[in-house]
Amino acid sequence: MKPMTAGGKRTATDRAEGARPSAKRAIAGRLSWGLADQAVCSMNNFAVGIYVARSLGVTAFGVFSLAWVTYGVVLNVSRGLATDPLMVRFSGVSAASWRAAVARCSGTALGVGAALGAACLMVGAGLGGRVGPAFACLGVVLPALLLQDAWRFAFFAAGTGRKAFVNDLVWAVALVPAMVLAARVDSVPAFVLAWGASAAVPAVYGCVQSRIRPRLTGVREWLREHRDLGSRYLVENVSNSGASQLRAYGLGAIVGVGAVGVVRGAELLLGPFLALLMGLSLVTVAEAARVLRRAPHRLGRFCLLLGGAQAAAALLWGAALLLMPGRFGELVLGDVWHSSSQLIVPVTLGVAGAGLGTGAAAGLRALAAARRSLRSQLIASACYVIGGLGGAAVAGTAGSAWGVAAATVGGSAVWWLHLRSALRERHRNPIREVRTP
Repeated sequence: MKPMTAGGKRTATDRAEGARPSAKRAIAGRLSWGLADQAVCSMNNFAVGIYVARSLGVTAFGVFSLAWVTYGVVLNVSRGLATDPLMVRFSGVSAASWRAAVARCSGTALGVGAALGAACLMVGAGLGGRVGPAFACLGVVLPALLLQDAWRFAFFAAGTGRKAFVNDLVWAVALVPAMVLAARVDSVPAFVLAWGASAAVPAVYGCVQSRIRPRLTGVREWLREHRDLGSRYLVENVSNSGASQLRAYGLGAIVGVGAVGVVRGAELLLGPFLALLMGLSLVTVAEAARVLRRAPHRLGRFCLLLGGAQAAAALLWGAALLLMPGRFGELVLGDVWHSSSQLIVPVTLGVAGAGLGTGAAAGLRALAAARRSLRSQLIASACYVIGGLGGAAVAGTAGSAWGVAAATVGGSAVWWLHLRSALRERHRNPIREVRTP
C-alpha cells in the first residue's frame, strides 16, 4: 500500500498514479464500444451487399453499387460540414455545450440530406434507364441515412459509444424485414428504398436516445461558426469519396458496368475493414483529440499504433480469404465470386494501405491541421483516380485493382509525412488556439 501523509491524505503523486489506470480503462472502454459499433455497422453493410449481390446478379449489382458510392459522396459532404467539426471541437466538453452543438449539427446533416436528396431525385428522373430509378430512390432516403450517421458521431463525441452501438443495432433489426420485402420485388430500386428506409427507424430513435431534436434553424449558424474547418473538411471528404465514384463511373465506361459489380464484390469480402475505415473518425478523432489535450507527446505513437493495427488486421483477413474454399465463396457471393476472388490480393493491399493512413489522418484532424489534411487527401485522391482508371485502361478490372492498391499505399505515405511535419510545428509552437465552448 502507498504511504500517506501525516494527515492521512494521499499525495498528488499517488493520486496521479491512481488516475493513470482509470484513464486507460476509460479509453479502452470507449474504443471497445467503438469497435463494437463498427462491428455492427460492418455487418449491416456486409449483409446488405451480400444479399443484393446474390439476389440481383453482376450487372444489376453494379447499378446498386453506383448508387452506393454516390451515397458515400453525400455522406462525406454531411460529415465535412456537420459532424467532423463536432468531433474536433465538442469531444469531451460540457453537457450543455454538447447538447447545443448536437442540435445544430444534426439539423445540418438533415438539411444536407434534404438538399442533396432533391438533387438525386432530379438526376434520377433525367437519367432514366436502369440507373435513373436507383438514384431517384436514393434521393428519397438520404435524409434518414444522414441523420442516423449524425447521431453516431454525436454519441462518440460525448464518450457514450454504447448509445451509438444500440442505434446501429436497431438499424440491423429494421433491415431484416426491409430486405425480405425488397427481395419479393426483386429490383435495384426496391433494395435501395429498403436499405435507406430502414435507417429512418434508428434516425428517429436517436432523437429519443439523446433527447435532442435536430434544429434546422441552426444550420446557417453552425456553418458560419465552423466554416474554417467545415470548408476544408468538405473538400477533403468529397475528394475522398468522389475519387471512388469517379473510379466506379470510369471503370464502368472503360470495362463495363459488370466490372463495377466485380470490384464491389471483392471489396465486400473485406467489408468489415472497409466499413471500419469509413466510420473510423467516430472513435479515433475523438480519442486523438483527448490524447492531444492530456498528453500531447503521445499523439504520434497513438496514431502509429492505430494505423499499424488496422493494416495488420486487414492483411490477416486477406490471407484468410485466400485460404477460403471456393464453394464457400460461391455461397456468399453467388455468381459474383468467380470474378471477384481474382482481386483479393490487390484489394487487401489497398485496404491495408488505407488503414495505415487513417492513423495519420486522425492525428491531423485532432491537431485541427485542416490545410495539411486537405493537401494530403487531394494528393491521395488524385493518385487513386489515376491508378484506378489508368490500370483499367491498361489491364481491365484487375489492372484497376492493382493501380488502386499502389495509389493507396503511396497516399498513406503522404499522410504520414504531413503528420510528422504537423507534430514538429506543434513542438516548436506549443501554444495554439483551442476553441471548445
